[in-house]
Amino acid sequence: MSQLHYALHFIQRWDRQLCVRLNRTLRFSAVLHAFRAVSRLGDGIFWYSLMLALLLQYGRDAAFAVLHMALAGAACTITYKAVKRRTLRPRPYEVMSVVSRGAAPLDAFSFPSGHTLHAVAFTLIATAYYPMLVVILVPFTLLVAASRVILGLHYPTDVLAGAAIGALIAGVSLY
Repeated sequence: MSQLHYALHFIQRWDRQLCVRLNRTLRFSAVLHAFRAVSRLGDGIFWYSLMLALLLQYGRDAAFAVLHMALAGAACTITYKAVKRRTLRPRPYEVMSVVSRGAAPLDAFSFPSGHTLHAVAFTLIATAYYPMLVVILVPFTLLVAASRVILGLHYPTDVLAGAAIGALIAGVSLY
């Protein structure tokens, strides 16, 4: 077995094991309800509310930041849909019978996590303009990322890839 093959096998095994372990926490109803709520907020409600709140709080001064977030969000959507169409990775609950689906998916495929991709991009852009938001946005983004695996909708590598793509889009847009 080549080193590359061994490394890929190791990553795949880790990915599946961590997915199963985190998904098992759904047996606690408080975990299920909390992470469903976080995931639902991460569908866009939280981010659109943030943009509206910035406009209400700072008026015209927030317009450029909100426009920046909206344009980055569009770039994120285009990017993650293109990647999903090429990779066609099934969701964990479809592949592993021990993984429970904790929420309905928004689309058919797993890789990358669009929720995480958007959360990271929006967090990086919003905190570039309003650094004081880091105490709210970073924990929320981490909860969104965790929710995707806990709810059985994504593998950890889907979330890591989504975070990396979101950071890349935000970084390029801020540069």
